[in-house]
Amino acid sequence: MTPSSHEKPADSREPADAHEKTADACGEPADLVITGCTVLVHDDRARIGFQEDAAVVVRDGVVDAVTSAAAVDGLPAADRIDARGQVALPGLINCHTHAPMVALRGLAEDLPTEEWFNDVVWPVESNLTARDVELGARLACAEMIRAGVTTFADHYFAMDAVAAVVAECGMRALLGQAYFSSQGPRGREASLEFALRHRDTAGGRVTTALAPHAPYTVTDADLAATAVLARDHGLPVHLHAAENRAQTDASLARHGVTPVEVLERTGILDTDVLIAHGTGIVEADLPLLARAGGRTAVATAPRGYLKFAWPTTTPVRALRDIGVPVGIATDGAASNNSLDVWESMALTSLVQKSTEGDPRWLTARQALHHATVQSADAVGLRDTVGRIAPGWRADLVLVDLTGPHTQPVHDLAATLVHSARSADVRTTIVDGRVLMRDRELLTLDVPAVVRELGERLPALTDRGHGRRLQEYDT
Repeated sequence: MTPSSHEKPADSREPADAHEKTADACGEPADLVITGCTVLVHDDRARIGFQEDAAVVVRDGVVDAVTSAAAVDGLPAADRIDARGQVALPGLINCHTHAPMVALRGLAEDLPTEEWFNDVVWPVESNLTARDVELGARLACAEMIRAGVTTFADHYFAMDAVAAVVAECGMRALLGQAYFSSQGPRGREASLEFALRHRDTAGGRVTTALAPHAPYTVTDADLAATAVLARDHGLPVHLHAAENRAQTDASLARHGVTPVEVLERTGILDTDVLIAHGTGIVEADLPLLARAGGRTAVATAPRGYLKFAWPTTTPVRALRDIGVPVGIATDGAASNNSLDVWESMALTSLVQKSTEGDPRWLTARQALHHATVQSADAVGLRDTVGRIAPGWRADLVLVDLTGPHTQPVHDLAATLVHSARSADVRTTIVDGRVLMRDRELLTLDVPAVVRELGERLPALTDRGHGRRLQEYDT
């Protein structure tokens, strides 16, 4: 992961010339041609622009050309999509979630964080089977595909099941098998074994990470051992840290250091690390994160912070100023109720404006930058996804802006962030494969999943046994 340049305003109708490619548009047959759309493009400084009446040519799962609609008239293709009235965006990226937790959506409502974990979530998760995880992952992937999400970073249990679902449904994912120190050495070993077993599988669509849960559930010794394993095997680390200010305050009171300082002294910050949430990051942490040399990224999921009434949010502006990428996320549906990254993008902009007391920050263009380039950077896919440009994987979505709630369009970036909805996504494509066309899911059977999951819910949600997977005591 490397820091992205600061997004600066660009003319909303000016194409990014660096991504214009027409020379071979009328050459050999294409696998897919999308024509007549407006394409969100980036220039060589990662600033966004919009190319109108454009076409995207896809060959072998890669964007081969972004050109004019006229240039592909008559170009033979195995599949064509007429996208007039639609905007082509890089597929959205959910930078931190627990996909199978859709099975717990709405189960623990209106509770403080400690009660949410100890009284409901961790007792229920002690019942989890691999089949529960698989069904939850199927339902989650269906929800994300329909919301225009093409890639997600998942941090959960029984992750072999999630990897199998990703391979089948066609999405892209960064997957990590979560572990606690209470599991003993076997937890850490299983996380490594999963990461090595599934790395670069599903035709390269699955990448993997080591996934210690958090500094308050994983000992310093285990974090240090994880850092060594990450360096030895070339793996990133995905974990929760400084999730809220209470965790930071408790860490300072008990240990004299912040959670970020724990990551620094255990060597985690010397790896490629994705930190979930970071609303408890304090000013003293910023030099440590800056010294990490762009190897650290943070995922922000503001809806959950609002639900838990956390007093602070991810310090996006401060992190951006020191070159730390901030990706957009939802967290799990048990806390967020939704895997809608579209909503998270809009909330990130609004919450940042309120927190900073500055309506000029975070702009719609900046929000789109975080949802595309910075999110790709956060999940370690900077040169793979996050742009619609020659050489990038063909992960993109088509958004219909003909509805009354998106008209008229005075500022296309603002319309996309603040007016459009996930339901406006018509088509979702990963690696050039159409996963949803005209709102029809093509790779997942949702009714069958819902039926079986419903049958399993009584056993899954039973708390009469008195067990807990873990204790939340920060």
